[in-house]
Amino acid sequence: MNNLEQRKFIVISSFVVIAIIFLMRLFYIQVIDDSYVSSADNQALRFVTKYPARGIVYDRNGEILVLNQAAYDLMVVPVLVGEVDTTSICSLLEIEKDAFIERMEQARNFSRYRASIFKKQMTSEEYSRVAERLYQFTGFYGQKRSLRIYPDSIAAHVLGYIGEVNQGHLDKDTFYRSGDFVGISGIERQYETALRGHRGREVLMVDVHNTVQGKYEDGALDVEAKAGENLILSLDLQIQKYGEQLMQNKKGSIVAIEPKTGEVLCLISSPTYDPNLLVGVKRASNYKLLSENDSLDPLFNRALMAKYPPGSIFKIIQSLIGLQDGIISENTGITCNKALVGCHNHPSAQNLRQAIQMSCNPYYHQVFKRLINRGEAKSYFEDSALGLDRWEKQVHRFGLGERLALDLPSLKSGSVPNVELYDRIYGERRWAFSTIYSLSIGQGELEVVPIQMANLAATIANRGYFIDPHLIKEPLSTQSAITWKKHNTGIDDVHFTPIVDAMQWVVDKPGGTARRARIDSIKVCGKTGTAENPHGKDHSVFIAFAPKDDPKIAIAVYVENSGFGGTWAAPISSLIIEKYLNGTIADTAKENRIFRADLISMEDED
Repeated sequence: MNNLEQRKFIVISSFVVIAIIFLMRLFYIQVIDDSYVSSADNQALRFVTKYPARGIVYDRNGEILVLNQAAYDLMVVPVLVGEVDTTSICSLLEIEKDAFIERMEQARNFSRYRASIFKKQMTSEEYSRVAERLYQFTGFYGQKRSLRIYPDSIAAHVLGYIGEVNQGHLDKDTFYRSGDFVGISGIERQYETALRGHRGREVLMVDVHNTVQGKYEDGALDVEAKAGENLILSLDLQIQKYGEQLMQNKKGSIVAIEPKTGEVLCLISSPTYDPNLLVGVKRASNYKLLSENDSLDPLFNRALMAKYPPGSIFKIIQSLIGLQDGIISENTGITCNKALVGCHNHPSAQNLRQAIQMSCNPYYHQVFKRLINRGEAKSYFEDSALGLDRWEKQVHRFGLGERLALDLPSLKSGSVPNVELYDRIYGERRWAFSTIYSLSIGQGELEVVPIQMANLAATIANRGYFIDPHLIKEPLSTQSAITWKKHNTGIDDVHFTPIVDAMQWVVDKPGGTARRARIDSIKVCGKTGTAENPHGKDHSVFIAFAPKDDPKIAIAVYVENSGFGGTWAAPISSLIIEKYLNGTIADTAKENRIFRADLISMEDED
């Protein structure tokens, strides 16, 4: 056989082999495998996304804080939509004809062949009414998903809310697809990867009448959705609810912590809002109302983001630093010289306990002066800089001036002034103690956020250390590496004894500034503060812990524009403490006074 004939044989053989392959494949499709026949008869395969149930959120006692409610998206595949009775479908969906035309155009622009959402987040009742007639409208079908629901309508600033992904989410994380939902704020955002679960898929066969004929290949291509992980928070639902009731008609915050663990028992920002408002199709319009049209700014989380001067509460830190550095002792007495700095009328403090009990401003003016000016440099200005630098580092160890490791987004750090700040303001070494003495009583450039003050109360309760405050009570299986650190202040245990005694005197002894925080059955230790406010009335501030010898709760309360700390913040704190420890309130007159108080209206009248 010559080369020409050989090549001819190879070409013919190749064509024969290819023809045989095609014939065998055609035979398999038409005779053996009837799925293609079935698919042709049924006109379409429908790929349905199976959205996972988002994780349920519980409080520390197993009470449900957030759960899921069934909802449905009406989907459309434009290429399958034939002649449609526009009037009929618009009546069914309760939309205008123009809206129908616009949505169909949007769907075609997205893809003629892929499904997209035509009407989102229909309730079960709404969808059941529509589903009965969907067979009349080829190309439309329902897709199940879920919406969040908040049974007690509380803890909006902690729990947060979810919303539809935007382009930024899609660009940042390939997990998401258009139409998915993602945590936008609070716990929903912080623990998004645990809560979201994993989507699944179902492949269905659909006939020309838009009726499902069954699963394609008995579900061989289906993928089961995996539900999100349930979370157990440290919040106590009853205390959270009670605190929000106490703070109605008031601006401010309450944060309570279990000292030994750092678990947050309640975190309240007031005014608040019903988290159910930010669920479903009305979320966008409700968010706009809350953010733009409400002068009280209920979306603002005052517990984590509002910055205030600590006021007289800061005297506790000044006392501890002074004791540790040997600048004062528990028996140090200082004359209440009002020529140095203003003060209310009381006898001069004969010792440290009395100074804290009566909250003497001149006492702490002198303590701070001794901390700052120690004669370590020849220049008065350089000596002040050395003292402030040392003092700043010591204050930071109490968790001030830096962001605490709380497992919530958008937490502010507050600020502790340093040498560099005053050099920028006044010029290098052109300032001294006489320039910054307002820091002695927690004013000036000092700024704290309320959770830092609650953390300070926990630190005193623990006699010198704090655990990172946090909201997750139990480790997550997907994030089991989470650990909460213990932070030591560097203050010896012995120095906390006079401080704790004095804080009890503040509440229990005549002349104490927080007598309204007294509880007959519980030894409460506290400290009042009146944080100056350049825009109106001063803010009422109080921190406390209880019981004295075995603390189980530490708390900070801020009530804006309401005057002295002992007037409003102190009794609110005591009610939370009593409710948490005893379960009931003995002094109902105190409780009713707080419930009735409308401090926002009082502020407006002023």
